[in-house]
Amino acid sequence: MAPDIRELNEQAVRTSIEVVSRVTGDDLARPTPCADWTLADLLAHMTVQHHGFAAASAGNGADPAVWRPRPPGDNPVKEYAEAAEQVVAAFARDGVADRPFTLPELSTTTTFPGALAIRFHFIDYVVHSWDVARALDVDVAFTDEVLHAALRTARAIPDGPERLLPGAAFRPGLPVTEGLDPLAETLTRLGRPPGWPGEPSVKQGPFLYLGV
Repeated sequence: MAPDIRELNEQAVRTSIEVVSRVTGDDLARPTPCADWTLADLLAHMTVQHHGFAAASAGNGADPAVWRPRPPGDNPVKEYAEAAEQVVAAFARDGVADRPFTLPELSTTTTFPGALAIRFHFIDYVVHSWDVARALDVDVAFTDEVLHAALRTARAIPDGPERLLPGAAFRPGLPVTEGLDPLAETLTRLGRPPGWPGEPSVKQGPFLYLGV
């Protein structure tokens, strides 16, 4: 049986909590693989996305306020962990995988099945965990289940001209060379150079997913 996407998402989110826990105030101005975003900007994005997805799971995703990033407070690491726990708890509720999610950063005219919306969130936090780790120059590790699920998701995302539009979630995929490990291939397909900072960073849209 394939693992529940909610379980995979929780693993990815808890990995992100562990990586973010290493951030200090002196790190917030560091550059990240998301071009033009400092680590403070990235943490603000990651935190508000948790709030937004938790709200969407409860039928409140159409409210623009829940998606609006806020400047980091006095303890952005604590704020991040609290938001992460909120979304994990929201996704654990009965029936959430079958609920319609409103995700206005993807569409203002349609909703998304809960299981698909959670997969959007999942790939976001696999990649963003790596983003934070690279900004801090530390390692990040995922289970094989998470890595292979992330790669399947990345392979399913269309790589077309829409990735060049303003605000696009991803840059065009980079060339996939033989022998890449699952995480490196996932990053490459989503336009992120696995060798960052030795390779140029990528433009980051307001949301890290275009759809399957």
